[in-house]
Amino acid sequence: MEVQHWKASPDTDRTATYADMFAALGAEPRLRILRVLLAAHPEGMVVGEIQNELGIAASTLSHHLEKLKNEDLIAVRRESTFLRYTANTAALEELLGFLYAECCTRNKAIKPAKITQICK
Repeated sequence: MEVQHWKASPDTDRTATYADMFAALGAEPRLRILRVLLAAHPEGMVVGEIQNELGIAASTLSHHLEKLKNEDLIAVRRESTFLRYTANTAALEELLGFLYAECCTRNKAIKPAKITQICK
């Protein structure tokens, strides 16, 4: 499986990219899709499995998968006649790191322990 590795150069302002990623996550069906793909990580799921799990119509699911893919939040690969989707954890890690840097390290608006406690 091809894994994308996200590395922003230090002089690149990626705020607009992060805004687009958050916008893609700003719909309840897309958050549900991402959660189910994270639960299935690293194998991911084929479209039919996602559809069965979430009860989303095929055309609607296709639309939401495309939005997530366009922002590199998920990856897709063809397996014979199936499309397998996986969460792009590198992109999500970078997006969460952006928030963490702003709210937890610079001015400690949120205590880092609160964030790390969620991951335990």
